[in-house]
Amino acid sequence: TKRMVITILFVFSFSANSRLSFPIDGFTFDQYAGVLADPSLLGAARNSLMVAAAAATAATVLGTLVAIATMRFRFRGRSALLGLAVLPLIVPFAVMGVAIFLLLVTLGIPKSLLTVALGHTVIALPYATLIVLARISGLDPALEDAAMDLGASYPMALRKVVLPLMGTALIASWLTSFVVSFDEVALAVFLVGGEPTFPVMLYGRLRFGGQLPELIAMAVLLMLATVGLTLLALRLRRSPA
Repeated sequence: TKRMVITILFVFSFSANSRLSFPIDGFTFDQYAGVLADPSLLGAARNSLMVAAAAATAATVLGTLVAIATMRFRFRGRSALLGLAVLPLIVPFAVMGVAIFLLLVTLGIPKSLLTVALGHTVIALPYATLIVLARISGLDPALEDAAMDLGASYPMALRKVVLPLMGTALIASWLTSFVVSFDEVALAVFLVGGEPTFPVMLYGRLRFGGQLPELIAMAVLLMLATVGLTLLALRLRRSPA
């Protein structure tokens, strides 16, 4: 089962063995010390953090705009806009990666962390949109009307009334988008340039058997960070405010 696999990985991340085998000769923190002392790995982690932060911010802003537009305005193509925003949910990441890669080649745009961030914004957009959409659908439009009756413009009503009431949903949207970007590898391998992200480096090092203990420690750290952020996002999504 998945729980058993995760437990075994966690145990072996502290193992002094050079291979995944029983009995375990002893326990050590050397694998984690090796991860934290690896400059290339720390650089890849920094790249992932920057890409994920940029993608999460862009996806949350765009998702909020789509949610407000589809819930508060009536215009031709409203359903099409919402459908386009959530379309990446049903398109395999590998297929999307190839499509974006071919687009970059056609336009002559070099691969970099920026192209990875753009790709991750696309795949994180559906999550951000749906989270914000669920929150704004529960807000009474009369709040905005009351603010405008008191002299506020609609943008000001959004900034002063709507967005503060959606605070936890916006944070949950950002965290969810951050996790989606930080963990993603299938799309990143097509768009990354000379600076790999953390998951790309992790999968790339699987070719070297001698680095297996360190890779297990890397995987455990990635898993713990992902689980922690996901639980926080879920808690914020269930918050009434």
